[in-house]
Amino acid sequence: MSIIVDAGGLSCPQPVLMTLDKIKKIQKGEILIKVDTDTSKENVSRAAQSQGWAVADIQEKEGGYQLTIKK
Repeated sequence: MSIIVDAGGLSCPQPVLMTLDKIKKIQKGEILIKVDTDTSKENVSRAAQSQGWAVADIQEKEGGYQLTIKK
């Protein structure tokens, strides 16, 4: 089962901080992150990769994006 981080409506750095918090808690697995801006999408992707996680998928959803990261 995937962990979900709903950061919709939040501006950076909140989505990044929320994602990093989940990464620290679960160490490995799959996390779905919901964001609503290009900037948040790019910053969350970069932060996840810096922690050794791969961005497996990015889907454009109504009003934003859903990123799937895995380790």
